[in-house]
Amino acid sequence: MTDTSSQKPAAASGTFAIGGDLSVDRLGFGTMQLTGPGVWGEPADRAGAIAVLRRAVELGVTLIDTADAYGPFVTDGLIREALHPYAEGVTIATKVGFTRQGPNEWIPVGRPEYLRQQTELNLRHLGVDRIDLLQLHRIDPKVPLEEQIGELKALQDEGKVRHIGLSEVSIDEVEAASAVAPIVSVQNLFNISNRKSEALLDHATAEGIAFIPWFPLATGKLSGEGSPLAELAARHGVTPSQLALAWLLRRSPVMLPIPGTKSVGHLEENVAAAAIELSDEEFAELDALK
Repeated sequence: MTDTSSQKPAAASGTFAIGGDLSVDRLGFGTMQLTGPGVWGEPADRAGAIAVLRRAVELGVTLIDTADAYGPFVTDGLIREALHPYAEGVTIATKVGFTRQGPNEWIPVGRPEYLRQQTELNLRHLGVDRIDLLQLHRIDPKVPLEEQIGELKALQDEGKVRHIGLSEVSIDEVEAASAVAPIVSVQNLFNISNRKSEALLDHATAEGIAFIPWFPLATGKLSGEGSPLAELAARHGVTPSQLALAWLLRRSPVMLPIPGTKSVGHLEENVAAAAIELSDEEFAELDALK
């Protein structure tokens, strides 16, 4: 059998089956940084953004995360231009539930008719007949949760959505949503320096729910000169960010980090983290950092 790990380094992260039947390599790619400033408008270098997406797939990335709100609809267009028709095994996960009024402005809207409209637009802009993973970007506190999830479930029943996920939620919200439709993924802020969602991660691990940490590369003060993270990274000959990704991948088998970047070089650096093997002692040392 031919060893393709050198050509597809993302494969070293291992695989996870979202919802039990949607297999992806665990180290994915997030597209939010491919837009203009404030996640608004077109990128300054559109050709560069296209190149990053194509290189991600070349490196073996099979999970690409986007959202209608990125741009809005800018990343969807970039993904379609770069990758359509999509290679077998490449999963495009998207999100609905935010409105955009300008750079860095985000207001959740969970009215069923809005969620349906945005899902239909995602289908059109991505050039697909079905969205493999549709995540509710935020729960709208002004709309009953069962109505928001109920509309996503209706879209699922119509064959337009394969699996449903949530973003920035609590365990109680996951369980409430699960009473309406199967929830296969959660996407919360989580990294080595911010573990406020650790209880949710443990719940997801126990339930076999994919945990997609956004902002996964943040290391905060942990990577300062002389810090344990910096020292261990130096011993491995890697960067603190690469080590932070390796820690995430080791932390739970349901963890699917989606580091994003506008740079091909940075992308290649991130994907190389999939091959970093931490000893039990090294993992414990990193895990103890708070």
